[in-house]
Amino acid sequence: MAQSQLKQGAVVDGFRLESLVHKGGMARLWRVSRDGEPMPLIMKVPILGEGEDPAAIVGFEMEQMILPRLSGPHVPKFITAGDFARQPYIVMELIEAPSLLKRLPELPLPYEEVSEIGVKIAAALHAIHRQHVIHLDIKPSNVIIRPDGAAALIDFGLAHHDQLPDLMQEEFRVPYGTAPYMAPEQLLGIRRDPRSDQFALGVLLYFFSTGVRPFGESESMRGMRRRLWRDPHPPRRLRENYPPALQEIVLRCLEIEPAWRYPTAAQLAFDLGNQDQVKLTERLRRDSLGTVLKRRFNTDHVRASSKRGIARQLASAPIVAIAVDLAEVSAEVHDALREAAERTLTTMPSARLACINVLKQGMVALDTTLDEQGRNKHVERLVALEHWAEPLKLSGDRVSYHVLEAVDPAEAILAYAREIPSIRSSSARARIRCCASCSAACPPRSPPRRSAL
Repeated sequence: MAQSQLKQGAVVDGFRLESLVHKGGMARLWRVSRDGEPMPLIMKVPILGEGEDPAAIVGFEMEQMILPRLSGPHVPKFITAGDFARQPYIVMELIEAPSLLKRLPELPLPYEEVSEIGVKIAAALHAIHRQHVIHLDIKPSNVIIRPDGAAALIDFGLAHHDQLPDLMQEEFRVPYGTAPYMAPEQLLGIRRDPRSDQFALGVLLYFFSTGVRPFGESESMRGMRRRLWRDPHPPRRLRENYPPALQEIVLRCLEIEPAWRYPTAAQLAFDLGNQDQVKLTERLRRDSLGTVLKRRFNTDHVRASSKRGIARQLASAPIVAIAVDLAEVSAEVHDALREAAERTLTTMPSARLACINVLKQGMVALDTTLDEQGRNKHVERLVALEHWAEPLKLSGDRVSYHVLEAVDPAEAILAYAREIPSIRSSSARARIRCCASCSAACPPRSPPRRSAL
C-alpha cells in the first residue's frame, strides 16, 4: 500500500488505522487495532516524501532490527514489521501513559521525585545494556513511566546493538542525537559505550532538578563541542538546598571521561536509591582553568576512555563489501558477483556482507528524492539490493544494505572502505568487489541534508 493511502480506517496487513497519534519529523504514529488482539497497539510509519533526510530511513532500519531483539517491561513489546518492498512499518505495544516530556512545565521537580525517576530510568538502561543495546538518545520524550511504575524506553532509531551492523555509523560521517543530551564521546563518533546513556540521564536529572540544562540549548557543533573540555556548574551553585548526595551522583554521570562515570547503570540506580551511602566531595566549583585547557587541546582522553569501556563491539568480524550496479548490467555480471561473495563468505564464516549502491548526485543541480512515479529513490534502491542478495540466503545478522549518495561513485567506494568502523580496526579486514560499471553503484554518502542533532 502506498504511503499516501495511509488514512484513518485503512487496513494494512490486518491492522486497522484508528487515529493519527503523532506526526514527527521522521515518522507518523498511528493507533491501530487487529481482530483478536486485546493489547493496545501503535504503528510507526517512516516519512519518505520529497526532501526527507536519508537518516530517517536508516534509523528506521535500525529500529526494525533492534526492537524485535529486546524484551521485558522496559521496552514496548514488538508485534511485527512491514517490508520496504510494500509498506515499511513497525507495530508495537502502545504504552498508555505520557512521556516525561509532559513534565517540563512543572520543572524543577522535588528532589525526591527526581531521584525516583532516575532509579527507574537507570534500571531500564541496565536492562537494555544487558541485551547488548545502547540507546544513545535518552531524553524526556523517549521515556515513559508505565502505570505500574517501571520506566519504558522508546525510539531505538539511533541505538547501537553490539551484535548487529551499526548502519548509522557506517553510512554517516556526522554524529546523530539530541544536542543537549549527547555525551562527549558521541560528538567524536563513538557509539559503542553504554556510559553515553548515563551521561544523557545525568543531563535529564540535572534539568529536572534545577530547571536548567547543564550545557545550555546550543545545537551548533561548535557549541556542543565545549562539553569535551568544560564541565557544568555544580547544581548547588544554582540551588543552595540541592542535596549534596544527588549532586555527587549527577556530576559523576556528567563526567567528560566515560571512565569516571559509573561502571554500570545498575550501580547508578543503587546510589540514587541509597543516597545516604554516597561519598561526598562537596564539589562547589567547576574544574580549574588548567584542567580545562589540558582537555581543550587534547580530546584523545575521551576516545581512550571509551575504548576501555565495558561494552565491546562483539560483531568485530570482517566485512565483505559488494558495490552493486542496479542499472543496465547483465545477469552474468550479477551472478559472478554473488558467486564471488558466496565463496568469500564461505571461507570467512564470521564475516558479513555489506551490499552497497550509490545514488549519483549532480555537481550543481538540486537532486530530488522521488522518482517520476513519486516513489522514494532511496527506498527503491534498498528493495532492489535486498532482491539482489536473496539468492545468497543469508540471515539478517550477516547482511546489510547501504544506499549512499555521492557525486563521484568511485571515490565514494574508497571513502567507505576507509571509514567503515570494522575496516579501521586492526583486527578486521575488508574485501571490496565491484561491478564492471561503477556509474551508479558504490559507497558512502555525503553529510545528510540536515543534521538530526
